[in-house]
Amino acid sequence: MANEIAYIVKGFPRLSETFISNEVLLLEQSGVAIKLFSVKRPDETLQQDTVSQIKAKPVYLPAVTSVSNTFLPVWLAQNSRPFIKAHVNLAVKQPFNFFACLFKALSMMIIYRHRLFAKPKKVFLKEFIQAVYIADQIIQSGNIRHIHSHFCHGATTIAWFVSKLTKLPFSFTAHAKDIYQKNQNPGNLLIKKIQAASFVATCTGANKRYLDQLADPQKIKLIYHGLDISFFTPEKQNSEEKIQEILSVGRFVEKKGFNYLIEACALLKNRGLQFHCLIIGEEGEAYPALKAKIEELNLGDQISLEKPKAHNELKQIYQQSDIFALPCQIVNDGDRDGIPNVLVEAMACGLAVVSTNISGIPELIKHQHNGLLVTQKNSAELADALEQLLTDQTLSVQLTDKARDTVLKEFDSEKTTQYLHRLFDNCMGCVTQNSTGNEEISSANT
Repeated sequence: MANEIAYIVKGFPRLSETFISNEVLLLEQSGVAIKLFSVKRPDETLQQDTVSQIKAKPVYLPAVTSVSNTFLPVWLAQNSRPFIKAHVNLAVKQPFNFFACLFKALSMMIIYRHRLFAKPKKVFLKEFIQAVYIADQIIQSGNIRHIHSHFCHGATTIAWFVSKLTKLPFSFTAHAKDIYQKNQNPGNLLIKKIQAASFVATCTGANKRYLDQLADPQKIKLIYHGLDISFFTPEKQNSEEKIQEILSVGRFVEKKGFNYLIEACALLKNRGLQFHCLIIGEEGEAYPALKAKIEELNLGDQISLEKPKAHNELKQIYQQSDIFALPCQIVNDGDRDGIPNVLVEAMACGLAVVSTNISGIPELIKHQHNGLLVTQKNSAELADALEQLLTDQTLSVQLTDKARDTVLKEFDSEKTTQYLHRLFDNCMGCVTQNSTGNEEISSANT
């Protein structure tokens, strides 16, 4: 019987979550059988080329409407039909697991309300209903030995419920705002999830230090997002003189700090420097304000905003650019980046990089060694760093050489995937057969 891992994600594939599709592909290439469950269908037409190489075809859950601001019986009447068969199956075949998990979900609706006398938090019942749908398929399959989810809020709540329903171990990867925004895991919910999981992976040392304070540090595993170092490579540029290109890539959202990059470009223009800045990304809530700011500062000739690109095209843009800038910031609600993948990609492609000294970024970029770091929300300091790189070619070359060395040593996807593979193997080794043929899980930590 094959040993499969169930991957539970909110949506698949997503451009902003390319690290998940890369991880799935690399695990498959290393011999791991994966079953993908996606809560939502993608709403993007563009996807990375690597997605087509993944063997596992996503199982998309039936679509449901938002449960917020809806009378629960009405929501159930409108959305429950596609889930009824799975619920009947589990209620009959696994009555103890089913009703124990249902009671847990109902309890969480009360325990994790916003206020003492607030309305029950209905999202937990929705996630229970979705978990039963997945659990029913897992039990029917008979091949799945472990459950893993990405982001420690909704998808991990579902994974936790699936674990309770199937008695299979689960783990999850915690990333950024899902860790730090309190509304994502109210009260002690994140602590409870860590305690219930076999292990928790996270992509920065800063995240690990934070999570270590919440639960057993032995459970928290630091696994950087790996990169295909044979794909993202430098390309020797021709020697003809050209206006230097500053590149930035990321969703047009507040935490990327693009407004400070625009202000820094205005300062560079006022200093008489010649450059062009290209910002590539998916439209987000900050896009209209950024576009207006470019017009307000009369930077239409210096800054271009473009739609997202697939990796093949993006790699060529990296290779043709000179500087990569990403002035990330921690926003008021706690949202932040960990170590943005685009920084690693840019460094692998031989760009001199500038970013901010927040979150996990200093784990990747060492100031004046393999890049430059500036204070967040400081356009003047960012402009000074960019001017350094625009005017000091010797410094740029020194930084780019060290940058690629860092990626080769610390962010090689083959190494990071092997570590995750071993963790999964340990967890699947914990599943044994008892005398009645039902699966039991040892409490051993990995």
